[in-house]
Amino acid sequence: MTNVSNEQWQVRKNAAFARGQGNMAPVYIDHAKNAEMWDVDGNRYIDFGTGIAVCSTGHANPKVTAAVQQQLQRFSHTCVMVTPYGSAVELAEKLNELVPGNTPKKTIFVTTGAEAVENCVKIARAHTGRRGVIAFNGGFHGRTMLAMGLTGKITPYKNLFGPFPAEIYHAPYPVKYHGVSVEDSLKALEMLFKVDIAPSDVAAIIVEPVQGEGGFYPAPNDFMQALRAMCDEFGIVLIADEIQTGFGRTGKFFCSEYADIEPDLITVAKGVAGGFPLSAVVGKAEIMDAPLPGGLGGTYAGSPIGCAAALAVIDVIAEENLVERSVQIGTLFGDRLAALQRQFPDAIGDIRASRGAMIAMELVKNGDAEQADVELTKALVTLAYQRGLILLSCGTRGNVIRFLPALTISDELINEGLDIVSDCFKELAAR
Repeated sequence: MTNVSNEQWQVRKNAAFARGQGNMAPVYIDHAKNAEMWDVDGNRYIDFGTGIAVCSTGHANPKVTAAVQQQLQRFSHTCVMVTPYGSAVELAEKLNELVPGNTPKKTIFVTTGAEAVENCVKIARAHTGRRGVIAFNGGFHGRTMLAMGLTGKITPYKNLFGPFPAEIYHAPYPVKYHGVSVEDSLKALEMLFKVDIAPSDVAAIIVEPVQGEGGFYPAPNDFMQALRAMCDEFGIVLIADEIQTGFGRTGKFFCSEYADIEPDLITVAKGVAGGFPLSAVVGKAEIMDAPLPGGLGGTYAGSPIGCAAALAVIDVIAEENLVERSVQIGTLFGDRLAALQRQFPDAIGDIRASRGAMIAMELVKNGDAEQADVELTKALVTLAYQRGLILLSCGTRGNVIRFLPALTISDELINEGLDIVSDCFKELAAR
């Protein structure tokens, strides 16, 4: 433990950090293990956020930690574009095998999810010679300028930061709970082709198989299949943004597998390296090879530390059957949250637990899907961390609680955490 309290650290942070990089909770972590964390004041927390789906194999996973320590003793950086190393090659080979589809694949490494998204657009434009990119309302693709342009949510991500890059178009994302059908979304795309940009000018369509910041809405399988058919018809590159949905999080290694489709390009980040900065684009070799040598990369791209961690993460996922475990986690959360919904039907409008350990609870007023209860959402997140549970919110209207536990979490910790959720709900309802 340090001699500086949470409160003291928060005062110092507010003075030292720009206000744009805020923090959800004034909780400063001293150490963590698997699905638990302890702050500098000695308080314990059950972690239902895992650093926004990053530490899927748990905090300080022994195998990941050992791999990183071994790599640190050898070297920390040489730049993979100058003097590369075998771990990066080995990781690329594994990723090429793991992504859906039988088409030969290739990989590039970068550092952040936003970089992976932007490189997908570069690759798609180089391959097609086209300019336009279509994304979806409610989507989130990062905080850099092009990624913000693709993102379909203004506050807080795009507010004050425009103008954004040109030739980006948005279409409705199908959300049955809010009355947007697959047919509605496809008709909107057809209209987009008539009034805004011809399909022959579209380089790529980018889609999250489950919208992350947008509210944890899973893309229906027939929608993903229709996008694949549309892209095949018009020669458009289909990008699956699997930054949050990849690496076993949703009950498949990659969520695109639910729809039995093969994306052209897939973004990888978050859970890939157990907490170390690493991201990748994996895609069909013919498309990936479109940019010229030197056109892709970055100084820290494919960090040897990150590659060592990622190789260990892949081993842990396989050895501990974490893809299958994510399904069990989703079932347990779904059952417990459904019981809570029966107690509070006017406040809990929808439970989404069909995609493994990527679970959501949408909070509303009077049982009405269109009356978002933002105040209750904020109050629940705040009361939960005060009671020792880390929760995250999301949604275009800020009224969704998202659950992203480590895939290594025990049933006992899940139930303990959900007991806190239930107790907080009862207390807030009585106010």
